[in-house]
Amino acid sequence: MKHITLTTVLLFLACVDFGFTAKLQEKFKWKEVSFAWPSDQAKEDAITSGRYKPENNLPLGLDLWKDKLFITVPRWKSGVASSLNYVRLSSAEESPVLEPYPSWDANTIESDGSQTPENVGGRTDAKKAEVVETALADNSSIISTFRIRVDECDRLWVMDTGLADILGNPKQITPPALVIFDLNTDKLIRRYTFQPSDILEHTFFANVIVDIPKHQCENAFAYVPDLGGYGVVVYSYKNNKSWRVKHNFFHFDPLSGDYNVGGVNFQWTDGVFGMALGRPSGEGTRTVYFHAFSSTKEFSVPNIVLQNETRALSKESYYDYSLVGDRGLNGQSSAEFLDENTNVLFYTQVNKDGVGCWNANKPYNPDTQGLVDTDTDALVFPNDLKADADGNLWVLSDRMPVFIYKKIEPTRV
Repeated sequence: MKHITLTTVLLFLACVDFGFTAKLQEKFKWKEVSFAWPSDQAKEDAITSGRYKPENNLPLGLDLWKDKLFITVPRWKSGVASSLNYVRLSSAEESPVLEPYPSWDANTIESDGSQTPENVGGRTDAKKAEVVETALADNSSIISTFRIRVDECDRLWVMDTGLADILGNPKQITPPALVIFDLNTDKLIRRYTFQPSDILEHTFFANVIVDIPKHQCENAFAYVPDLGGYGVVVYSYKNNKSWRVKHNFFHFDPLSGDYNVGGVNFQWTDGVFGMALGRPSGEGTRTVYFHAFSSTKEFSVPNIVLQNETRALSKESYYDYSLVGDRGLNGQSSAEFLDENTNVLFYTQVNKDGVGCWNANKPYNPDTQGLVDTDTDALVFPNDLKADADGNLWVLSDRMPVFIYKKIEPTRV
């Protein structure tokens, strides 16, 4: 049986001076992801039916709220038991089982297709999905999610792609949607299905960041990058409305599409993916940092530009966007997050098996950036990261290219 590899690591935010380096500490690790099944019989039935294939469950995204560490498991292949889950931070287990959130029923689908052995497709070059949209029995249902975001109003924002068996026989079970939960009650607040005008032929929504003015929970905005369609969809919570923004800076860099990770060489054309919010100004405005996955350059745009639909869609807004700088050779990054207390931007470095950082008070270039840690075993493809309110940096590493293109060895941790 194949085993997947995941390392969640914890480090105090000490990357203010760029001479600092330290090994990150392992918090949890798995050879195989297991779930908190209602019963042993339920697990056996799921394995027999093919609804659960342990080797096909690969964690990808994370966020934290109180004692819960949320972990996503996208439906890359068939047999994913639950896409949105959590473990208790207080757990003494080295490899705790994942608890489906908000429930098992919300994460169970009748069929997610079957894996075809000849398929070795990547992400944006995956086969076109068969549309088999079905009505949801419960709007809190989660089909497949990559990244999530907990906001300061105790809400969990989930970007549900609605897409199952992505690398096998892709099935669009539901349209892409933002699903928002009240973390205090575990109840659904809202499910917003994206408009047809938000979606292009190669659209792939895999991330979401949430921008909220201080003490104005109802005035939240979500920014959803489209890595396959090279755009960003902006969603207004107050108006329950979305609009699609385009810009040249959202595209990938053709010179930065080559990767070497975990002994795997591959090429991706992923556009805008990583996004982070800068510190709020006295007026409440923020800088929105962003970059394409297949790029080493960082860009920015004022949040008030994205939030103003008229301005965001106008030709004049082209010059509101700026080049921040360049991470340098092999500086491709899957995710980023700015810690407001230190004004340090942290980001993954997938070609370097590491995590980098940059003080936002300084120019952005290779000389002003640091490498928090690098590890050719524990940090093979750092996929997501978040800084918590206590000043800790959490990183999820999952060997995803090995999972997609080869086979993860059963003994690897």
